Amino acid sequence: MNSPEKPAEPLRVAALESRRADDMARLIERHGGIPYVSPSMREVPIRPNRQAIDFAYHVITGQIGVVIFLTGVGFRFLLSAIDGEVDRRRFLDALSDIVTIVRGPKPAAAMKEVGLVPTYRVEEPNTWRELLQLVDREFPVTNQVVGLQEYGISNASLIAGLEARGAQVEAVRVYGWDFPEDLGPLEENLRALVAGERDVLLLTSAHQVVNLLRLAESRGLLEPLRQGLARTVVASIGPTTSQMLIESELPVDLEPTHPKMGHLVVEAARRSEELLRQKRGQWDDRVSLRSTDPQAIPQANIPSVTAKRGDGEAMSRIDSMTGSGAESGHPSQASLFMRACRGEPTERTPIWLMRQAGRYMAEYRTVRARQSFLELCKSPTLCSEVMCTAVDRLGVDAAIIFSDLLPILEPMGFELEYVHGDGPVIHNPVREGVQVERVRELAEPSRLDFVFETVRQTRADLPETIPLIGFAGSPFTLASYAIEGGGSRQYAATKAMMYGDPAAWNSLMGKLSRAVLLYLNHQILAGAQVVQLFDSWAGCLSPIDYAAYVLPHMRTILSGILPGVPVINFATGNPELLPLLCGDARTIVGVDWRIPLDVAWRRIDYRHPVQGNLDPGVLLGSTELIEAKAREVLAAAGGRPGHLFNVGHGVLQQTPVENVIRLVEFVKGESQR
Repeated sequence: MNSPEKPAEPLRVAALESRRADDMARLIERHGGIPYVSPSMREVPIRPNRQAIDFAYHVITGQIGVVIFLTGVGFRFLLSAIDGEVDRRRFLDALSDIVTIVRGPKPAAAMKEVGLVPTYRVEEPNTWRELLQLVDREFPVTNQVVGLQEYGISNASLIAGLEARGAQVEAVRVYGWDFPEDLGPLEENLRALVAGERDVLLLTSAHQVVNLLRLAESRGLLEPLRQGLARTVVASIGPTTSQMLIESELPVDLEPTHPKMGHLVVEAARRSEELLRQKRGQWDDRVSLRSTDPQAIPQANIPSVTAKRGDGEAMSRIDSMTGSGAESGHPSQASLFMRACRGEPTERTPIWLMRQAGRYMAEYRTVRARQSFLELCKSPTLCSEVMCTAVDRLGVDAAIIFSDLLPILEPMGFELEYVHGDGPVIHNPVREGVQVERVRELAEPSRLDFVFETVRQTRADLPETIPLIGFAGSPFTLASYAIEGGGSRQYAATKAMMYGDPAAWNSLMGKLSRAVLLYLNHQILAGAQVVQLFDSWAGCLSPIDYAAYVLPHMRTILSGILPGVPVINFATGNPELLPLLCGDARTIVGVDWRIPLDVAWRRIDYRHPVQGNLDPGVLLGSTELIEAKAREVLAAAGGRPGHLFNVGHGVLQQTPVENVIRLVEFVKGESQR
């Protein structure tokens, strides 16, 4: 695994493949790496398996009308489990008479061994999402009993997706995963990863991740393993394995274009040296390798996700632009705020406020009285005036452009109006899959030039030492507005599409994520030093649903934003989502007030800067209360580099401006180091 540009030492490649360990070792050697392949798991059939016998009888007697086989070994174990109890021929004949779905080539090959051909085969990358898309496309499962051959652990997302489509799911588990009988090679790889003696880790299944972590925990090496993987290229074979890594708060540096072992090794051989230089360079610059205490390495900013870069016409247009986006020479790059965004030590904690130019300020109300809100948003000169006035009066360390989340929807075909007393209203919401087809791609963002001009004007009017933040709504919040037609408490229409028509949902979210990426990159090229994503409504989702229905689209954005530009990812309402917001190395995670900041930062990982998290309602209280609560936030941050003080959501309209000024003054004085 060498760089094509120059000869180098062969990379040391750990792999946890079990069934095809020899093939994996040969592939690694063929591409110039030194293989260290250690089987990490073995399939253990469940015996006796009364559930499997009952399942077979239900197929034979017509009580199950559709059967899904997820793995080839599972199909074989199922046949083995019923041998001697059920007539195999009758069971196979019954399967041939009903709809059968296989997740990929391995269960199809296992069925072929006994003379069966599946009705449908799930397309790559063969995850449960593609399986549900196939169901939506090919046949309804409403009021059907669907048999599901599971493997190892239950797939709650797949079962929930089938049930949301009206199916009754009868699952059968035919085997579990255990450690290999000989744990020696796996433990050797574990200790080598901890010691920095492996350069690349190749993972071909989600359960390899589980067993590696189980072994690390049993040996007291869980945290050292995490730190070791921060200096190792972690390559995942596909979305299911990547999701397990993300949910386990481990990095994903590479995912091949196709979820195949060969593609994994080839693409790792091509990209690992450069990825390794990036990861170890950042680690060596910011972390003492002698420390294994996560609290002793707060300013480290190691990549935790390097997802595949967004593609398509939008990215081609961005690639053709000449601007670097990072503005590395801009004077604001040396500011407290930008240094904190990069996880660097600062003399005090920088502070800015969401909705820092708003109705609580008399200056804003004077400007706002002369035009509608949308007219104000489309006047770059006035937008710059209200923001620069707020920065000057409050004394904050950063500015954010004055705009709104929703104007991006207008060039995509939505009729937007801000109604007095009701807020934003979409007059032509999308409620059905066929309506999603009329949503236009943001192929040419010129209709949003007023936003880019606001960036340019504000950047020109601000002191050069004050960084400027651009922003956009996140795809889930934008989709919710587009579907609900306005604000909502239950998000019933949104979830009806998300659960009931995932193909339409993914189409809408794809259009929105590509639009947001293009929109933010244009703001950067216009002069923004940082961008923030606002997901105001994501708190209505569970972590499982966020990972399934939102995270893949967020990766498109987080991986496609122009290099060198910090990204603040903020989702309010559910602290359980925090580990899923981490993105790549330049991501700052926004935290609302529903969780103590120290608890949140531990969940997020000290390697990521954080923003937050004073309850904005505190600013309605006394000066003594404001100072006490702000002191609590600073104490929770513990003086670690990488803290951006902010409220946990926007400043409330009823807030006395004097209280905001006092907060800024107090944070500046209290956090002096």
